[in-house]
Amino acid sequence: MIQIGEYNNLKVGRGSALGFFLVDELGEEVLLPIKYTPKPLNIGDTMEVFIYTDSEDRPIATTQTPIAIVNSFAFLKVVDIAKFGAFLDWGLDKDLLVPIKEQAKTMVLGKYYVVYITLDNSSQRLIASSKINSFLSNEEHELKFNEEVDLVVFEEVEFGYFVIINLKHKGLIYKNEIYTKVAVGDALTGYVKQIKEGNLIDVSLQKIGFENIDANSKYILGVLTQQGGTLNLHDNSTPDEIQKQLNMSKKTFKKAIGILYRQKLITISNSQIQLA
Repeated sequence: MIQIGEYNNLKVGRGSALGFFLVDELGEEVLLPIKYTPKPLNIGDTMEVFIYTDSEDRPIATTQTPIAIVNSFAFLKVVDIAKFGAFLDWGLDKDLLVPIKEQAKTMVLGKYYVVYITLDNSSQRLIASSKINSFLSNEEHELKFNEEVDLVVFEEVEFGYFVIINLKHKGLIYKNEIYTKVAVGDALTGYVKQIKEGNLIDVSLQKIGFENIDANSKYILGVLTQQGGTLNLHDNSTPDEIQKQLNMSKKTFKKAIGILYRQKLITISNSQIQLA
């Protein structure tokens, strides 16, 4: 069957004034409009196209490339607002609708949101939803302590950031454990820190064991974060320069940045240190 919201390999079946009709192995047809038709194109050719739905909810083929496909997450910009929902730019001529009922919070024109692309059950129309929690589950997982995981940040709260773990589960990073800039929409690598009762999952952006670095190293990471990732201090900075910027001795400073360097959290040059 032709799969809506996915790439399909289809054969060119017949031409028409509107474009070409592509067919699958079962003979099901879908229109590839003229404006998406590559040249030359011949009857019997096989081609890969993306299938979406038009304004009348009919399947349609395109050679354009969407930012994401069905059953996946994406970070997309609101480009239009209507009474019934918001429209997102996802790389196709036809924007992607987020119905009002699928908005976790009322969407704002020009802002970006993490959404899940899915099919509307009644119309089989491709839509997006910002109700991310509805598409995540921690009931069944095989995550282990300190396991490396892929993360997508989808919501900021007072005490941290909620993240999507491996495109399946929900986790939390605490703000007081973050030593770099983090924003909604970021794709990150993290580590499973703790699996609590009820399958609540805490994650860290550092391998567990990082907490063992001393307070001075953590303080320098905090200053680096506040200053955009760069600090104009280095191994040969004078004690006065270090005291003025960090309120610590040169000996303490060199020990702290040595720890950070060995943990591969910073780089050191002749003029500055930077977040790695």
